[in-house]
Amino acid sequence: MANTSRPVRRTALLASAAALLGLVGACGSESSTSTAPRPTQAPRTTTVDPGAATGAATTPAATAAPSDTAGSASASARTDGRCRTGELRAEVGRVDPGAGQRNFPIVLTNTSDRTCTVRGYPGAAFVDASGGQLGPDPVRAPSSPGTVTLAPGKSAWAGLSFSSPQISGARTATPAALLVTPPDEHDPIRVAWTAGEVPVGGDESSVKVTALEPGTGP
Repeated sequence: MANTSRPVRRTALLASAAALLGLVGACGSESSTSTAPRPTQAPRTTTVDPGAATGAATTPAATAAPSDTAGSASASARTDGRCRTGELRAEVGRVDPGAGQRNFPIVLTNTSDRTCTVRGYPGAAFVDASGGQLGPDPVRAPSSPGTVTLAPGKSAWAGLSFSSPQISGARTATPAALLVTPPDEHDPIRVAWTAGEVPVGGDESSVKVTALEPGTGP
């Protein structure tokens, strides 16, 4: 009996030792698996198209070809519109007597660097040295006014006429100046008057003015 139980115990001890070793090995294997570093996945790179993100075109913007529109508009602005007082010079031409009348051309000359227009009748008034008006405003003579285009340096004229005072017997005065106002303007141009007395009252005292036309006089 003693000899029989010893081998059995020995066998049992060996089996227990083998089982223990297997358990230790299993634990070591699990620990190794759980702590081993996992492969690192490279971050995903996303390429963003700035054009697509903002809605803008990715091709270079086209450059508009130069246009003549602006230049044409500028030229048109310079060639359109009436002449202003500050752009004109006024003169009274030489007297043209005839049939008891005294006739003078009132000449307006474009002194600006642009083309402008005048149309209709100029204003006219005789004044004394202090600026007081002598006589009534001139009467407009019947005519058909037209637009006169004045390039720089060009002129238009209107006729100023009245009956000779020596013949008409009208009351007279000697003006210091004639105030000439371009059509549709408010500021007059002062022109020295050197042609002597003019009618300012009484019979046949009317002074007449005609519409502007191209040139400097008859």
